[in-house]
Amino acid sequence: MFNCTNRPNGKMKNGKLPTFRTSIFSSTHHSKPSVPHNPTSPPAATSYLLHPPNAYCLSSALQHYINSDNPCHGQKIHSHILKTGFSPNTNISIKLLILYVKSSCLSYARQLFDKLSQPTLSAYNYMISGYIKHGFVGESFDLVHRLVLSNEKPDGYTFSMILKASTGDNVSLIRIGREVHAQIVKFDVETDDILYTALVDSYVKGGRVGYARRVFEMMLEKNVVCSTSMITGYLKQGSVEDAEDVFKKTVEKDVVVFNAMIEGYSKSIDTAKRALEVYIDMQRLDFSPTISTFASIIGACSVLSAFEIGQQVQGQLMKTEFFTDIKMGSALLDMYSKCGRTEDARRVFDHMPEKNVFSWTSMIDGYGKNGNPNEALELFSRMQGYHPIEPNYVTFLSALSACAHAGLIARGREIFESMQRDYSVKPRMEHYACMTDLLGRSGGLNEALEFIMEMPERPNSDVWAALLSSCRIHGDVEIANIAANELFKLSSDSRPGAYVALSNTLAEAGRWDNVSEIRELMKGRGISKDTGFSWIGTDDGLEAFHFGQRSN
Repeated sequence: MFNCTNRPNGKMKNGKLPTFRTSIFSSTHHSKPSVPHNPTSPPAATSYLLHPPNAYCLSSALQHYINSDNPCHGQKIHSHILKTGFSPNTNISIKLLILYVKSSCLSYARQLFDKLSQPTLSAYNYMISGYIKHGFVGESFDLVHRLVLSNEKPDGYTFSMILKASTGDNVSLIRIGREVHAQIVKFDVETDDILYTALVDSYVKGGRVGYARRVFEMMLEKNVVCSTSMITGYLKQGSVEDAEDVFKKTVEKDVVVFNAMIEGYSKSIDTAKRALEVYIDMQRLDFSPTISTFASIIGACSVLSAFEIGQQVQGQLMKTEFFTDIKMGSALLDMYSKCGRTEDARRVFDHMPEKNVFSWTSMIDGYGKNGNPNEALELFSRMQGYHPIEPNYVTFLSALSACAHAGLIARGREIFESMQRDYSVKPRMEHYACMTDLLGRSGGLNEALEFIMEMPERPNSDVWAALLSSCRIHGDVEIANIAANELFKLSSDSRPGAYVALSNTLAEAGRWDNVSEIRELMKGRGISKDTGFSWIGTDDGLEAFHFGQRSN
């Protein structure tokens, strides 16, 4: 067997394709040419051993291995061709190329491709697909460029491959979709569902949902894959009505398109209630929830703080194979924590058969945000000894926040300093803001200001807001002015936070003249305080109540 490589430009020994000896080619009987009998191989697999080689038999044998689960076993045919000096025709050369592509031997495949006097479209497509499959996107683009300049004409399959490659994780080329679309029109390529779907997906992932919709509307029959892409794109950019329009027009709905709607709705408090409605509708239509469905609907319950509905979802989940999945456990404990049900969250945590960094972090964060900082720090200490899992930047943020709520300055400093020293986790602005809050909340406002001034990077608005908030707690107008002025420089005029915080600090210090000045400044700049609202459970379901509202 040849020693294959995925490197597109891999070098072969002596610049030639290798040959090898195998017992299947040697025989002590020379009276007449014969094909050795192998009871485990069909005739096509061994017919190439006829001497002299026969083009038809070689082609059949190659096709057999191309279609098999182990195409690399067919490489012995190439060795036989080289050994006998047979000159393969174009058909056999292309089949050898396909064999090497399917065997992940791209360097050998490319050598065969380059030896073709006039590569066919099939040869181009197989070589391009091989490059894309193994992540050599640049090489695939180069080959497409060569194809466009050749006498061959790219087809829909060529362009669909390139569109798929351009939306992968390794390349972010938003313009590719439009360029490929232009080439499709230029070459008058026959479009089909596969090509339309690739175009729609490319435009959506490139953030060009408007272009995607134009292509989508050109389709005579909208398939569910395209509908799902359109829905995902619209919901991602907040175009809820457009997403709903596509969903309603999708005749052949499946669980994936329902999941797209549920996931999109679950991200925002404004639409999370609709996620629950779609979840109920899909089950009425006899679609069984998948692990993605459960993850999204549990997320919606978290956003709405609807733990009673979350409990019902957990009851359903327990009857499925997904219940023991680590993602489900993490989602459930996060939901219970955000609903203030830390005991329920801990029960889920303790019964998880396997835990990851997200599970630990969610539980630590849940304790910290629900007024149990000591439990949060105790769990953080346990996690530090739970190898091989190590805290990430979010875990450290949760631990620092717990220290701030408990007023544990020394412990907070120890955790902050251990981030980079022990775990190679570089502190982010959130961590600096949390340390500022810890120092300031405990009354060390000068220490907090000194900490900010010594930061290796320029503090952002979160850091100054943390200091300003602490100034309000302790009535320090002087440092509050410093923090507020820095916030005015960083924040746009439309953000009321800094103005309101400074106004409240001045009010609590009895500086009413200054309060009036701040409020007049806000009026002059058209800045108003944000109106908050909450979701509560009623007999009729979930209702939203705005701040200050006494009845609905």
